[in-house]
Amino acid sequence: MIYLDMCCFNRPFDDQSQLLIRLQTEAKLYVQDAIRQGTFALAWSAIMDLENAANPDIERREAIAEWKTLAVVDVDTNPAVETVAQQLTGSGIKPMDALHVASAVMANATWLLTTDKALLRKMQNDPRLHVIDPIEFIRTLRENNHED
Repeated sequence: MIYLDMCCFNRPFDDQSQLLIRLQTEAKLYVQDAIRQGTFALAWSAIMDLENAANPDIERREAIAEWKTLAVVDVDTNPAVETVAQQLTGSGIKPMDALHVASAVMANATWLLTTDKALLRKMQNDPRLHVIDPIEFIRTLRENNHED
């Protein structure tokens, strides 16, 4: 199970003139194709709906909202999610990021893909979930499949 946060979903809409952004976009699009093909199961959450609804760009908002239809799990914000999120904010994670992480944990996701450097740093040793950049995710898949 894989969970992409809003930073990851928005990456293709960012300024592609920067190499890192372009590479993250390509990796994210690869993951999206794999989700469409059924290689990965997508988790979604109420916090994704909330954050996406606040996007003033209608085209982006609608493009991202379509992914909800491919999700096999849709996590509501409930007391269990809120408890995990509160624990995470206590360790310095921003509230919205904490809700994404908590939702991914409650969805039993193995992976949370993000381009948020602060979140990547703070979650690098959390045993519940692999929080990873899309490029590193692809690299990890290739290594696990013994691809050159």
